[in-house]
Amino acid sequence: MTDTTDPLVYDENDVQITTPKTYAAGIPAVLISLRHGLDQMGPVRTARALAKLNQRHGFDCPGCAWPETPGHRKLAEFCENGAKAVAEEATTRTVDPDFFARYAVSELLDRTDYWLGRQGRLTHPMIVRPGSEHYEPIDWDEAYAVIAEHLCALPHPDQAVFYTSGRTSNEAAFIYQLMIRAFGTNNMPDCSNMCHESSGTALAETIGIGKGSVSVTDLEHADLILIAGQNPGTNHPRMLSVLEKAKANGTKVIAVNPLPEAGLLRFRDPQKVHGVLGDGAQITDEFLQIRLGGDQALFQGLAKLLLEEEDRNPGTVLDRDFLGTACVGFDQWAEHIRAVDLGTVLAATGLTRTQLDATAAALIASKATIICWAMGLTQHTHGVATIQDAVALLLMRGMIGKPGAGVCPVRGHSNVQGDRTMGIWEKAPESFLQALDDEFGITCPRAHGFDAVDSIRAMRDREASVFMAMGGNFLSATPDTEVTAAALRNCALTVQVSTKLNRSHLVHGATGIILPSLGRTDTDLRAGHKQVVSVEDSMSVVHLSRGSLAPASVHLRSEVAIVCELAQTLFGPEHRVPWARFADDYDSIRDAIARVIPGFEDFNARVRQPDGFVLPHPPRDERRFTTTSGKATFVVNDLHWLPVPEGRVILQTLRSHDQYNTTIYGLDDRYRGIKAGRRVLFINARDIDTLGFIPGDRVDLVSEWICPDGTVEQRRANDFRLVPYPTPVGNVAAYYPETNPLVPLNHVARKSNTPVSKAVTIRLEPHAKSADAPVTPRREDDPTST
Repeated sequence: MTDTTDPLVYDENDVQITTPKTYAAGIPAVLISLRHGLDQMGPVRTARALAKLNQRHGFDCPGCAWPETPGHRKLAEFCENGAKAVAEEATTRTVDPDFFARYAVSELLDRTDYWLGRQGRLTHPMIVRPGSEHYEPIDWDEAYAVIAEHLCALPHPDQAVFYTSGRTSNEAAFIYQLMIRAFGTNNMPDCSNMCHESSGTALAETIGIGKGSVSVTDLEHADLILIAGQNPGTNHPRMLSVLEKAKANGTKVIAVNPLPEAGLLRFRDPQKVHGVLGDGAQITDEFLQIRLGGDQALFQGLAKLLLEEEDRNPGTVLDRDFLGTACVGFDQWAEHIRAVDLGTVLAATGLTRTQLDATAAALIASKATIICWAMGLTQHTHGVATIQDAVALLLMRGMIGKPGAGVCPVRGHSNVQGDRTMGIWEKAPESFLQALDDEFGITCPRAHGFDAVDSIRAMRDREASVFMAMGGNFLSATPDTEVTAAALRNCALTVQVSTKLNRSHLVHGATGIILPSLGRTDTDLRAGHKQVVSVEDSMSVVHLSRGSLAPASVHLRSEVAIVCELAQTLFGPEHRVPWARFADDYDSIRDAIARVIPGFEDFNARVRQPDGFVLPHPPRDERRFTTTSGKATFVVNDLHWLPVPEGRVILQTLRSHDQYNTTIYGLDDRYRGIKAGRRVLFINARDIDTLGFIPGDRVDLVSEWICPDGTVEQRRANDFRLVPYPTPVGNVAAYYPETNPLVPLNHVARKSNTPVSKAVTIRLEPHAKSADAPVTPRREDDPTST
């Protein structure tokens, strides 16, 4: 059991603010990686874990989905945040029944997310019953029986919601969606709904497949890489080594981002001499500090400049052959783009005409261009349109389906792309559903289900009363935290399949169940045989992951086993799906996947190749586009941008360098110069002065959202320290999940329904308590401190 000595408690106002870093990684990254490992795992377990991380016969990083470079892999094939993710999962600390006996749920709710995560691995199935304040142990069979009883009592299967985290393996995701559809619903919200749903929606309409079209090799040999709305230094650090290789090959890199992030400036590879003793490698040739929401205007403005250059010098810009044979809609799109006003583009982006012209010239000069992006593009009301305009900028020059060119949406969680490939989608196509019916003799429901936002609405309105999550931290990952919490509490039953304690366990239905699972690092033995799982990275490469560490408890079960055993209880032993066989033999699951999903033929053999195998991608492989027209499609989108209302600022939520998604590794953000605190607001010094504050003031954040009927909804997040930072005037940034309460549930992207977390209008108020007494929410440090 974890040492439960009360941790140090100190004031959030002790936060230290220093100069932001101008480079990423370096020796500090190595030292911090080792410190986290030794602290959580001890020296022997740290050595064993890190030696297997991202190796061919090891386990896939439970952090991001950045791919491994094909061929030889370095001994330390991981980044700082990957090491932190492993330390968190492979920790020797445990949360056992004695822990839950000591702490009431209400007491745990008062703890910070950081403190909760630091308690360790869950060890036993637990249940909190109606009216109780404590979780208590429950055996696995009884837990399955309680869940099955609640599901079978529902008037309709659509009153159940089944969430999936991007850490779920391909095998677990496939049987999970199979169980859900056999039960009778397509209510399958997943973490894609909060992040890259706009990418999938935009790409499916323009090129026919919602995945990136490039490989690591393409990035290393591109002429030009444009990185928009992405911070690789914190969110995908291993991408930096690929960009360093690209730079050595002569690639030009243009970064488009509201903040001058360290990882977009310079990279010091701690495995190379120049990264240790020298200044490392400069990553960005040009930095375009764009205003929040201005990316669509940038892409349309650049397209206009390219069209004008084609008019002046016919045949020098457009790929006429590609446009004529492989595309539709170009003429209508070009007519729309020619009418774009460059004055509006400059106002929307905050860039100069010189910067716009130089970027257009770089695009024209490039023979192979890649555009990379992440949530800085997707989490806007016009996120889908922005990505479609980025794709159009590539299509007009034929920059897809050729070496060193294409689209590169950089996914976050390690298997979020694989989950969707496996059928975790509320709107799965008919071909997939029919294949399931044919393979298993079931009848899948055809009506579309709920995504994440619609699931919250359904629970809020009592149209759904059972919620089950396969991993993740749904409450902290979703918008409008108070609304989401109330929605979960409306449920008769909430079920969390988890490795570690998080806030979603504490905001539960009338009955709450925790099912503790094995993690990616754990050895998985079933029927006397070691099992392996597979994942799909951001570039459609499928490979194996083999856990090797001793599990935290003998009571843990794999996600695959949990789903199969629950399904046997739910459907009975005579069900058409061979759940018992699937639970004991993951190869049999892969054989079924091979028969159901195109591209997975001979799955078991191909995935055991040294680097796995690459899934087919028609635009990349054949310049074939599986859109409704059969061709790449130019989509006409009206230009949208975000003027800043007087006396207000526009907020984007983001990660600290010491976190991954909702997991808080520590309380520092050394790249941005923050130590020992998270409730900070990065803001331009001019805005601090204009709004009547001084640096270091404590403020409350109040979001303002105009409803369709014209009324204004307000939400609050209190007590943030103002930190002067080189953000665009009128734009601010702060960490999530602390600022998730400010994001309205109904403030979503058109077409994708993704929460708009990068464009929240807020006003600042003096912190209500600061005039009297500097009392702030308690913050807890390392739980093992004395």
